[in-house]
Amino acid sequence: MSSASKETIHLGPMRIDFIVDAEDSDGTVTVFECFVPAGSKAAVPHSNVAFEETIYGLEGICTWTIDGQRREIGPGDSLCIRRGQVHGFENRSSGDVKMLAISTPGVFGPVYFSELSKLLGAAGPPDPAAVAELMHRHGLRAV
Repeated sequence: MSSASKETIHLGPMRIDFIVDAEDSDGTVTVFECFVPAGSKAAVPHSNVAFEETIYGLEGICTWTIDGQRREIGPGDSLCIRRGQVHGFENRSSGDVKMLAISTPGVFGPVYFSELSKLLGAAGPPDPAAVAELMHRHGLRAV
């Protein structure tokens, strides 16, 4: 098991717990749990250029918007986000949400979230160009 596995990364109020990273799977998959407190959301609508992403609801209800269509995901629900689909999520409920994310192939991992956490934690508002460049390096595109 690589040193990045089981790594926890904080993005503001959200928490990402990596279970499997690309090293563990020879690049075939990354798997992580995402904890989203009530009222939190993904900051930047984006699309995945280099991978597919499957989301599985574990706790609470999370509202996803994929190509303009809203869908609520609760415990036991799943959705697949194909490459190129513009998406984002928000926890509109009064309770916390936990979901499992599976990305294939495993090009999207802890390094992205660690670097994003540093950008978001810097003084002042995050630099949109730096965020877009980071996303590009990790197979994502800001929309």
